[in-house]
Amino acid sequence: MRHHRLIVPSAAAACLLLAIPASAAEPAPGAPGIGDSYYPSYGNGGYDVSHYDLRLKYQPKTDRLEGTATIVAKAKQDLSRFNLDFALDVREVLVGGKKAAFTRTGDHELEITPSAALDSGRPFTVVVRYSGTPSKVEAGGFTGWQRTPDGGVAANEPESAWWWFPSNDHPLDKATYDVSVAVPDGTQAISNGVLTSNSSQLGWTRYNWRSSKPQATYLATLAVGKFDITTDTTANGLPVLNAYSKDLGDTAGAARASIERTAEIADWESTVFGPYPFEALGGYVPNVSAGFALETQTRSFYGPKKFAKGSNVSVVVHELAHQWFGDSVSVKDWRDIWINEGFASYAQWLWSEKEGEGTAQELADYTYDSYPADDPFWKVEPGNPGAENQFHEAVYDRGALALQALRNRVGDKDFFAILKGWTTKNRYGNASVKDFVTYAEKVSGEPLAALFDTWLFTPSKPGATQARAAELSPAKAPVRPKSWQKIQAAHSER
Repeated sequence: MRHHRLIVPSAAAACLLLAIPASAAEPAPGAPGIGDSYYPSYGNGGYDVSHYDLRLKYQPKTDRLEGTATIVAKAKQDLSRFNLDFALDVREVLVGGKKAAFTRTGDHELEITPSAALDSGRPFTVVVRYSGTPSKVEAGGFTGWQRTPDGGVAANEPESAWWWFPSNDHPLDKATYDVSVAVPDGTQAISNGVLTSNSSQLGWTRYNWRSSKPQATYLATLAVGKFDITTDTTANGLPVLNAYSKDLGDTAGAARASIERTAEIADWESTVFGPYPFEALGGYVPNVSAGFALETQTRSFYGPKKFAKGSNVSVVVHELAHQWFGDSVSVKDWRDIWINEGFASYAQWLWSEKEGEGTAQELADYTYDSYPADDPFWKVEPGNPGAENQFHEAVYDRGALALQALRNRVGDKDFFAILKGWTTKNRYGNASVKDFVTYAEKVSGEPLAALFDTWLFTPSKPGATQARAAELSPAKAPVRPKSWQKIQAAHSER
């Protein structure tokens, strides 16, 4: 054992020691990125946001957005300066009620220097007053804001916040939200969570939305336009609100036939994945040209093209499953996208099984058989697909294959215990592919690294021996399950 001598300082030295702050380090700027491997400039370092209060005014005719964002945060280091991710014009910034200096760097960095350094561990507030025409603002060569004939929509992945509110734009920094939007009378504003109130004055109606559970920035959404709105409740009494642009045309009926089953699907998914993690649910279909759907928290976005060929309940199953896998349990790093998309895709396989349109095993067999060994599909590793392939079909289909392989290996009892336990253990948090592998091994008591390496991290088609080990039956030339086309349509144009 090593012994240390106790040195007692003189009285003068003791006074000098007391005068030195506990942290002798000089305040330093927060990092301009949070450290993501795919998107190094996304998010920011040095602080953590707990709440966004957004007070907005939007004019659909001109696409003009004005806003005041109040951000409640805590410093994680002694901060001399910090960044927010934002692309619109900023008029004024205050930190702790005092005017702060600010400048723009890059295409989405708002660099803020407070009047005095911020102490580590201390909460602080930031007020940003801003305005702009979101559809005319480009960052990275594109805009995440979509214009409609009667308004506009913010919905995109992995970035959409830049065009309507300043933020720490990465899933690692979740927060709660109050979103208050004034729009001309006769127009509605749709956002996440629960509509707490709305009121009209001098030709403007203000809608107040609240999200009381932690929410990633890319999952925040705003849609302004003229909507037909329906309401419902789940079996457990949670409010359901769906909204459909009034000018959807021929897709309107199919969209309603799909999305109006939201409560039914959520109740079923709760039996598979555990209790629904949020305070409300629903979906909306604006009149946009985009063909993708997105799991915006509690209120999924659906592009009308998803219903161009008729109803598609499978896409609703997928986006609702994301409320557990992606929204409640979010990625630590964007390379971990499989823990979002693989699970939401497998939810579609489970729904198909429940509906008698093809079992998960039949879908796995058909998926494996559908892509020849030389197909580029097998070059993409779902466990780390690369930013350019983040939403490649392999992340969905091969990602779901990995889960069927796991199910066959550990059996139904452990497999479904893993799904429920995973969403409970990591509720409102962040996780990685590695975290899931570790958790599955713990619950099942089996070594699973080789299995996941085969299905998630090998840039080639697993051979017949590996397929048989996963209990696939490629030699049978499987018949296409009835659900296959709808499932593929749900993943396309993502």
